[in-house]
Amino acid sequence: MSVYPDSPGHRHVETSIASAQALAPKLGRLQRMAASAIRNAGENGLTADELAATLDLDRWSIQPRTSELRLKGVIRDSGQRRPNKTGKLAIVWVAG
Repeated sequence: MSVYPDSPGHRHVETSIASAQALAPKLGRLQRMAASAIRNAGENGLTADELAATLDLDRWSIQPRTSELRLKGVIRDSGQRRPNKTGKLAIVWVAG
């Protein structure tokens, strides 16, 4: 069995484990979609909220992919920050 970041992470509680197991078959596709969108954004990059909007996906299903892709070296923190929906500054991700 694969380990994080090649498989979804969880918090070692029943519901979190079940969610991770349900997501596992889609993980590669979601990571590829996220990586492609960030790459296509160029140096402007995308925050997690912007990434979710670009892909028309729920933020909660796509934001964890940024952590996985960062660990894999596919994307990196650009050093830029932009406000997210809550008004807090968010990391702007660019291709690694």
